[in-house]
Amino acid sequence: MYHTDRGIEELEQRRGDDNVTLAWLAEQLRTFVDLNPEFEVPVERLATWLARLDDEDD
Repeated sequence: MYHTDRGIEELEQRRGDDNVTLAWLAEQLRTFVDLNPEFEVPVERLATWLARLDDEDD
């Protein structure tokens, strides 16, 4: 496991059985960026990437 995967692994272990909506996820991302504005760009990139997963052009 990569060092950067530890948070992903923890998320999967703790919340892997949860069902959430994308609206809930978007709200959590907004709250995170409000509390940690230095992460605005990476969070925006992740949100854009997730939003465009089904785009054929990407």
